[in-house]
Amino acid sequence: MAKLVKAVFVKDPDRHRTVLLRPGEEPESRFAALVTNPDAWEDGKLPEAAAKASEQETDSADNGEDSGGDEDKAAPAAKKTAAKKATTSRSRGRDAADEGTSGD
Repeated sequence: MAKLVKAVFVKDPDRHRTVLLRPGEEPESRFAALVTNPDAWEDGKLPEAAAKASEQETDSADNGEDSGGDEDKAAPAAKKTAAKKATTSRSRGRDAADEGTSGD
């Protein structure tokens, strides 16, 4: 099995936790599949599990773009702009604190 030459953080799909894979380790195949950067591996070659995972990601991305069907795509979320606040030289709370009253 291939060894890592760089530290890599991956998310464990079973426990939903971040796992640190250290340099020199030979990670389990389920973790190796999550490390798709060739620079992280010894000799710059992806192990079989990682190569398969990388190919599946690119295949699914290509299939999604080429479908051309608009019914699968959700409408973009509407953007809400914040209302502008009136600016004053002093805020109401500051005036109330200076006067020693509740501001009423």
